[in-house]
Amino acid sequence: MWYADASYSRQDQIVTDTAGSPPNAASISSSRHRVVVVGGGASGLELVTALGDTLGRNGSAEITLVERARTHIWKPLLHSVAAGSLDRAEHELNYLAQAHWHHFTYRLGELSGLDRAAKRIHLAATLDDEGREITPATSLDYDTLVLSIGSVTNDFGTPGAARFAVPLETADQASRFNRRLINACLRANAQAEPVRPGQLHVAIIGAGATGTELAAELHRTVRSVVAHGLDRINPEQDIRIVLVEAAPRILPALPEKISAATHALLLQLGVDVRTGTRVSEVRADGICMADGGFIPAELVVWAAGVKGPDVLANLDGLAVNRSNQLLVEQTLQTTLDPNIFAIGDCASCPRPGFDVPVPPRAQAAHQMASHMIRQINSRLAGRPLDPFVYRDFGSLVSLGKYSTVGSLMGFIVGRSLFVEGYFARLMYRSLYKMHQSALHGHVPTFWRTVMGLFSTRVTPSVKLH
Repeated sequence: MWYADASYSRQDQIVTDTAGSPPNAASISSSRHRVVVVGGGASGLELVTALGDTLGRNGSAEITLVERARTHIWKPLLHSVAAGSLDRAEHELNYLAQAHWHHFTYRLGELSGLDRAAKRIHLAATLDDEGREITPATSLDYDTLVLSIGSVTNDFGTPGAARFAVPLETADQASRFNRRLINACLRANAQAEPVRPGQLHVAIIGAGATGTELAAELHRTVRSVVAHGLDRINPEQDIRIVLVEAAPRILPALPEKISAATHALLLQLGVDVRTGTRVSEVRADGICMADGGFIPAELVVWAAGVKGPDVLANLDGLAVNRSNQLLVEQTLQTTLDPNIFAIGDCASCPRPGFDVPVPPRAQAAHQMASHMIRQINSRLAGRPLDPFVYRDFGSLVSLGKYSTVGSLMGFIVGRSLFVEGYFARLMYRSLYKMHQSALHGHVPTFWRTVMGLFSTRVTPSVKLH
């Protein structure tokens, strides 16, 4: 296992916090402690599931999840949804069903404000596609609040980016991109004139993990779509994937050896990789470069840079950094309010011995969720809170069916180990299996994996609609 188990002891009595500081064993209340988690991403959903299975099940606390979406999908899978190599319906989890199965309450809504003195959050009204109200604007009281609302794409104010580029923050955005991709192929095949230059080009801005993995996946899936009878399109001549990165190399946050191996494979696939170049504008027909160049493209994906959602900058004075992430102590408590915690991508957590905070990675979110389970139990029992210590277990980049490369931290030998091929792919898949285990349990996840190995595919290998 790469991560510690998210397990903790069951509590027999409830202690409430009445003085704005960690509760003590003398402040016993007959009312149940209200734990509200805002954001049902990987860390938030794992947290409420574990708390519901223990504190919620035995009636020790009220566990509530606030989330604006109806379903959850593991964020590292979004590039596969966008490329069409993964059917989101097979991997989505319904929040309402998960809440019923695991003894927590799901509230559909989006955080709009905070009253720290009253220990109350405000939720905006939710509307359907026709603009009709589903749930009204409301408020929700808490004793312990955990903010886990993730991150959003940072386009740095680039002209045209918000209008013409598709971000990959949610499953709906990934599905939207895939539909546009399929439509572009159908349109090109049905038109009377030949495919024009740039008509089936895709420009991906940002060569981090998401952009790099998407480039490799698209190389295969677009060709698979064309192979299903779109005979007027020449894949080698008409289809082009361009990956643009402002840094001197792709995957700038990962070890150079991983970057070099990934770059070499992308070049073998025919992906046009451009590093050390910045985008100055996004247009409907392509992207303009800072050096005066222009890259024609039918579709543009923005995968460069992340920041905290805008609402975090207006939460009753809670401190944020330049990337709009909430500043937290090592205990994961926000710096200005010990009753409010932040985990996952929306939190800027110090990392002793390093100049930068804990990185926004899936493994960090998993570790924070596991740590928060113990923190909440410590609060209820009146024990001191423990500092969060991030352990870097390495980095993996999946290039679809072509390869997987990465490095595992070799704690025994004292250095990182470069891995690739089948073993690296197995390690990458294990990350998702650990997330599934946290949500469904080890035994159901094991049997689901076994059944998947023996199931017969009766659908196309790529999404065609």
